Amino acid sequence: MFHDILTNWWNSLYNVVNSISLSDFLDIAVLTYLVYIVIKFIRETRAGQLMRGIIVIVAAYFLSYFLKLRVINWISVKALNVGVIAIIVLFQPELRRVLERFGTTTAKLSKLALGENDDVIDQWHTAIPIICESVEQLSRTATGALIVIERGTKLGEQILNGTVLKALPSTELFGNIFYNKTPLHDGAVIMRDGIIWAAACFLPKPQKEELIDKHLGSRHRAAIGMSENSDALVIVVSEETGQISVAEGGILTRNYTRKSLEKMLTSALIPQEKDSWRTKTIKLPSFLRKKHPQDAQPELPGPQEDVQTEAQQSEPLPEQPDADPASVADSGKEE
Repeated sequence: MFHDILTNWWNSLYNVVNSISLSDFLDIAVLTYLVYIVIKFIRETRAGQLMRGIIVIVAAYFLSYFLKLRVINWISVKALNVGVIAIIVLFQPELRRVLERFGTTTAKLSKLALGENDDVIDQWHTAIPIICESVEQLSRTATGALIVIERGTKLGEQILNGTVLKALPSTELFGNIFYNKTPLHDGAVIMRDGIIWAAACFLPKPQKEELIDKHLGSRHRAAIGMSENSDALVIVVSEETGQISVAEGGILTRNYTRKSLEKMLTSALIPQEKDSWRTKTIKLPSFLRKKHPQDAQPELPGPQEDVQTEAQQSEPLPEQPDADPASVADSGKEE
């Protein structure tokens, strides 16, 4: 009898496994990702409180149905019918943010497949050192600054409420914009494709402003809010201490230096060509390569000669790693 049960169980398991196809794995993967997005959305927004309210209404509906409480049952049914529209109205900013994230993911996949525009990459190569030098100068003089670097999420709304410049970046221009006697200093600079696109732009407030440390000023709060609403990098220079901070994904990272800032911006804005599938070449094993006369082994130098291989000559000396900037969430203190 035990043998029959085991045989039937094994046959059932074999039939189930044998019936699974690639589309089933894809279906499970997509569904798992969607469930993860929903759970993350509930945890990071006010949706957690809403879910508790929905559970209470559903429980009241079933309880009133079984106990024949007609008035409560009628109210519960009407509340559930209106609930869908109420959720869309109440959580319009959060739902919009979720859809923007899907759009950003699609844009990133497109850039990964097609590659960045070479002109844009060249512009960022030129702009990043200028940004870092300007931020360092502003930090020395404790001049408050707020620089938003647009990435996948387009910041058209913020650009429209500012002053459009479309100017090539320079340390003089940054210094002039953020000088506290000029009309453009009160707001943020938005950079797009390595160009100063607009200045004096107002940024959205953070989602959970009540959880942010009270010592943080308006610039830091605006930086956190902008990074929560988009995938932008937001550079902040404190007007009180001259400290350089960067907000990304709602997290404020502080104590940047010029060198660490340049390293971070280069990594975030300029795709690594070595990792691009378009530039990769397939190297054959040495025994399959055709030998050429110029590939002949050179004569070994004498014992007194000091030489380096071509690889050693082209390989730069390793840099000393910078100390990682202290990363804090919204609770970081501002002196």
